[in-house]
Amino acid sequence: MHKDVDRSLTGKIGRVTGRIGPGTIGEVMLPYLGGIMAFHAHPYDKTSEFPAGSEVLVIYFEPPQTVYVDELPDVLRHPE
Repeated sequence: MHKDVDRSLTGKIGRVTGRIGPGTIGEVMLPYLGGIMAFHAHPYDKTSEFPAGSEVLVIYFEPPQTVYVDELPDVLRHPE
């Protein structure tokens, strides 16, 4: 079955490994195809910043290797 848009990463929670911010290419580790892979990451709203170590929510996946992320809602956060 052919899909025009790959939504396999939408809604996934990732850990930031390279600061994400406007005008920069950040990095986030995500569960993908049975393993953990690094993806280039950009803030979905084009203005937010996410430091390394924080958790983010994938809003949009642009194959092959880029995701757009947003702040993780409190309801999805893991207790510290």
